[in-house]
Amino acid sequence: MLESNKTILKKANQAVAEGDYEEFLRYCTHDTIWTLIGDRVLNGKEEVRNWMLDSYKQPPVNNVENLIGENDYLTVIGHITALNQDGITERFSYCDVWRFREGKMAELRAFIIRSDVHGDEL
Repeated sequence: MLESNKTILKKANQAVAEGDYEEFLRYCTHDTIWTLIGDRVLNGKEEVRNWMLDSYKQPPVNNVENLIGENDYLTVIGHITALNQDGITERFSYCDVWRFREGKMAELRAFIIRSDVHGDEL
């Protein structure tokens, strides 16, 4: 099961890297809930879709450092680089905790901190 969850997440991340957000959403449950800690909660695929279209004007660059799984949970530690609304590249360190249900991503708790190009916290 854990290897399957890791494979699912890797395929979903590849879809995002290619700018195919609809393919990414196929890996999510219809009632997926994303809690972006300290920012907002997204309920369902439509809210996630709208957030992705607004946040990722071009596909982000995602560097996964660690995938740690247990039961239905997968924790991902890494860095992501994306253009902000002003067209300026920003880098973030993150820890995502995914919960899977029936082979799909059902819940995300994302801890995201903006960092500089050297990976130091701002």
